[in-house]
Amino acid sequence: MKSADVRAMTLDQLDDEVLKLKKEQFNLRFQRATGQLENTSRVRVIRRDIARMKTIAAQKRVGAEPTVKADAKKVVKTNKTPKSARRKAATKSPPRAAKRAIAHKPNKLKK
Repeated sequence: MKSADVRAMTLDQLDDEVLKLKKEQFNLRFQRATGQLENTSRVRVIRRDIARMKTIAAQKRVGAEPTVKADAKKVVKTNKTPKSARRKAATKSPPRAAKRAIAHKPNKLKK
Protein backbone atom coordinates (compact mmCIF):
# COMPACT_ATOMS: atom_id res chain seq x y z
CA MET A 1 0.00 0.00 0.00
CA LYS A 2 1.29 3.45 -0.86
CA SER A 3 2.20 5.79 1.98
CA ALA A 4 -0.07 8.51 0.54
CA ASP A 5 -3.04 6.14 0.93
CA VAL A 6 -2.00 5.30 4.47
CA ARG A 7 -1.66 8.98 5.42
CA ALA A 8 -5.25 9.55 4.29
CA MET A 9 -6.53 7.03 6.86
CA THR A 10 -7.60 7.87 10.39
CA LEU A 11 -5.89 6.34 13.42
CA ASP A 12 -8.75 3.86 13.95
CA GLN A 13 -8.56 2.75 10.33
CA LEU A 14 -4.79 2.35 10.63
CA ASP A 15 -5.13 0.21 13.75
CA ASP A 16 -7.74 -1.99 12.08
CA GLU A 17 -5.61 -2.37 8.96
CA VAL A 18 -2.52 -3.29 11.02
CA LEU A 19 -4.56 -5.92 12.85
CA LYS A 20 -5.78 -7.35 9.54
CA LEU A 21 -2.24 -7.44 8.14
CA LYS A 22 -0.93 -9.13 11.30
CA LYS A 23 -3.52 -11.89 10.87
CA GLU A 24 -2.49 -12.31 7.25
CA GLN A 25 1.17 -12.42 8.30
CA PHE A 26 0.32 -15.15 10.84
CA ASN A 27 -1.41 -17.21 8.15
CA LEU A 28 1.52 -16.75 5.77
CA ARG A 29 3.92 -18.01 8.45
CA PHE A 30 1.86 -21.17 8.83
CA GLN A 31 1.70 -21.66 5.08
CA ARG A 32 5.48 -21.31 4.87
CA ALA A 33 6.00 -23.80 7.68
CA THR A 34 3.77 -26.40 6.04
CA GLY A 35 5.22 -25.81 2.59
CA GLN A 36 1.99 -24.47 1.09
CA LEU A 37 3.17 -20.89 0.50
CA GLU A 38 3.39 -20.14 -3.21
CA ASN A 39 3.96 -16.38 -3.22
CA THR A 40 6.95 -15.96 -0.89
CA SER A 41 7.40 -12.28 -1.69
CA ARG A 42 4.05 -11.56 -0.03
CA VAL A 43 5.65 -12.10 3.40
CA ARG A 44 8.08 -9.25 2.77
CA VAL A 45 5.37 -6.95 1.41
CA ILE A 46 3.12 -7.56 4.43
CA ARG A 47 5.98 -6.96 6.88
CA ARG A 48 6.84 -3.65 5.24
CA ASP A 49 3.21 -2.55 5.04
CA ILE A 50 2.82 -3.18 8.78
CA ALA A 51 5.95 -1.16 9.52
CA ARG A 52 4.80 1.67 7.25
CA MET A 53 1.40 1.85 8.91
CA LYS A 54 2.83 1.74 12.41
CA THR A 55 5.28 4.51 11.56
CA ILE A 56 2.62 6.79 10.12
CA ALA A 57 0.27 6.04 13.03
CA ALA A 58 3.00 6.99 15.49
CA GLN A 59 3.65 10.21 13.59
CA LYS A 60 -0.06 11.05 13.69
CA ARG A 61 -0.28 10.34 17.41
CA VAL A 62 2.63 12.65 18.14
CA GLY A 63 1.34 15.24 15.71
CA ALA A 64 4.63 15.43 13.86
CA GLU A 65 4.74 16.52 10.27
CA PRO A 66 6.16 13.93 7.88
CA THR A 67 9.58 14.82 6.56
CA VAL A 68 10.08 14.65 2.82
CA LYS A 69 13.46 15.06 1.21
CA ALA A 70 13.19 17.53 -1.65
CA ASP A 71 16.55 16.85 -3.27
CA ALA A 72 17.10 13.15 -2.72
CA LYS A 73 19.42 12.92 -5.74
CA LYS A 74 21.51 15.92 -4.77
CA VAL A 75 25.11 14.91 -4.06
CA VAL A 76 27.13 16.95 -1.62
CA LYS A 77 30.89 16.87 -2.18
CA THR A 78 33.25 17.38 0.71
CA ASN A 79 37.00 17.46 1.08
CA LYS A 80 36.98 14.66 3.64
CA THR A 81 38.58 11.33 2.84
CA PRO A 82 36.22 8.38 2.73
CA LYS A 83 36.08 6.03 5.71
CA SER A 84 37.62 3.18 3.77
CA ALA A 85 40.71 5.28 3.00
CA ARG A 86 41.05 6.29 6.66
CA ARG A 87 40.78 2.65 7.75
CA LYS A 88 43.46 1.60 5.29
CA ALA A 89 45.77 4.36 6.51
CA ALA A 90 45.26 3.31 10.12
CA THR A 91 45.99 -0.36 9.45
CA LYS A 92 49.06 0.08 7.25
CA SER A 93 51.94 -2.11 8.27
CA PRO A 94 55.28 -0.56 9.31
CA PRO A 95 57.95 0.00 6.66
CA ARG A 96 60.11 -2.95 5.63
CA ALA A 97 63.17 -1.78 7.59
CA ALA A 98 61.12 -1.53 10.76
CA LYS A 99 59.82 -5.06 10.20
CA ARG A 100 63.37 -6.38 9.93
CA ALA A 101 64.39 -4.59 13.11
CA ILE A 102 61.43 -6.09 14.96
CA ALA A 103 62.08 -9.58 13.58
CA HIS A 104 65.83 -9.57 14.36
CA LYS A 105 65.73 -8.25 17.92
CA PRO A 106 68.12 -10.19 20.07
CA ASN A 107 66.45 -12.35 22.65
CA LYS A 108 67.21 -11.00 26.10
CA LEU A 109 66.72 -14.39 27.73
CA LYS A 110 69.72 -15.91 25.95
CA LYS A 111 73.13 -15.09 27.47
